[in-house]
Amino acid sequence: MTQEKRKKVGKSEIVADFAAEAKLNKKEAGELLSTLLKVIVNRLKQGENVRLIPFGAFEIRERKARTGRRPGVAGEQTESILIPARNVPVFRPGKELKEAVK
Repeated sequence: MTQEKRKKVGKSEIVADFAAEAKLNKKEAGELLSTLLKVIVNRLKQGENVRLIPFGAFEIRERKARTGRRPGVAGEQTESILIPARNVPVFRPGKELKEAVK
């Protein structure tokens, strides 16, 4: 099964679509989108999960510390390094979003 190449859409295209849907100018739509993203990031920074039903949920998950390998130069041995534990953001799509893209 071959996967078709999908077009990448950036923030400017999203802002244009948002402006058209909400009947706003692009500047207002851009400010609203930036504010929404800032609010989501701030909530995640505070350790909270953000649920936008039926769209999906943004969560923070902890990755455990682990041992990794740093590749050596040709002929040298690889070096073991400790990769520290860290928090990572994760997005889980909601049921309606999953159904929409089927």
